[in-house]
Amino acid sequence: MNRRHIFGQVFGLESIIAGVVFLVILGMVFFSVARRRARPGIAASHRANRPKLEKCYVVVLAAIAAFLVAYTAWQNHREQQTAQQSPVRVNVTAFQWCWKFSYPQASKPVSTTSNCRGDKLPTLVVPTGRTIQVTVTSRDVIHSLWVPALRYKMDAFPDHKNTFTITMDREGRWIGRCAEFCGERHAEMHFWFKAVSPEKYSKWLAAQSAGHTAGAAA
Repeated sequence: MNRRHIFGQVFGLESIIAGVVFLVILGMVFFSVARRRARPGIAASHRANRPKLEKCYVVVLAAIAAFLVAYTAWQNHREQQTAQQSPVRVNVTAFQWCWKFSYPQASKPVSTTSNCRGDKLPTLVVPTGRTIQVTVTSRDVIHSLWVPALRYKMDAFPDHKNTFTITMDREGRWIGRCAEFCGERHAEMHFWFKAVSPEKYSKWLAAQSAGHTAGAAA
């Protein structure tokens, strides 16, 4: 997922820099305490400041801060470029005890569903590199759309719509589950979340629009 990947890069780098600065300062404190303290035959220093050394501190810290600001701004620009594209919209309807995925932007109405029994699981298909706007609702009781491997979860309420966005940066297929106890077959209410290339997604959507509106895979 592109946005999460960008956040991970920025946060990881900032954590490393913060850790290095902390260790350097901690080392200097220990050095000062261990080597520069007063002891028999050596008087404690009465110098109140060291201008040259303090200027070096300021320059180094200012350079680190400027680098972090510039790096974060650049990463945010990358994220905004992705967000500026028109999102791919997917409507998710949960029901006892399975899922229906609808694609309102298709040339003809497209939806995929199943009964969630055995291997008959519906597949939520999305393209990589695009912002995906997922709208979640329920037909009956409270459910919860959950893809554990991607760390995405959104509750599905009757007569209410929740929306979240996601951007996939790689192709793959991950199992999805219902994370809210919803009745007798709650434990079997699974689905597939599948990310494919934009080219494969366009072909799949065109094929579904042509008449195969109950398919489960791309």
